Amino acid sequence: MAISLRKARTIIRKALEKGRELELKPLSVVVLDAGGHVQAFEREDGASPGRFAIAHGKAHGAVMLGMAGTAQMARAEQQAYFMDAVNGLFGGQVVPVPGGVLIRDKKGAVIGAVGVTGDTSDNDARAALAGIEAAGLDGEI
Repeated sequence: MAISLRKARTIIRKALEKGRELELKPLSVVVLDAGGHVQAFEREDGASPGRFAIAHGKAHGAVMLGMAGTAQMARAEQQAYFMDAVNGLFGGQVVPVPGGVLIRDKKGAVIGAVGVTGDTSDNDARAALAGIEAAGLDGEI
């Protein structure tokens, strides 16, 4: 199963809605397919322009490692040398913190990732998960 543009747009719309519901700072949301390619991206009014790179780095690390942002952060804390090496391999495009959420289909296969940035990493992850669940998929934070 691949992430359709329709599902990607639903994920983004619902993640942004969750951010507004929780009164978060302006969010930026990217959806990547299983190959790490951008399927869709939106940046709310007021979000800084550099947020695309952060959102992408969160999602990219998740999909390329098959490891959600929370697990990446724990790994970075336990084995910083490993995450430094991984980040080197991926051209510095990995941001190992919550807010990079794996998207799984109902069979458990990774079909992409969402990266959200703008508020605290934990709040970013909450918004991403809300979007994923609204699209009828499973998220792993």
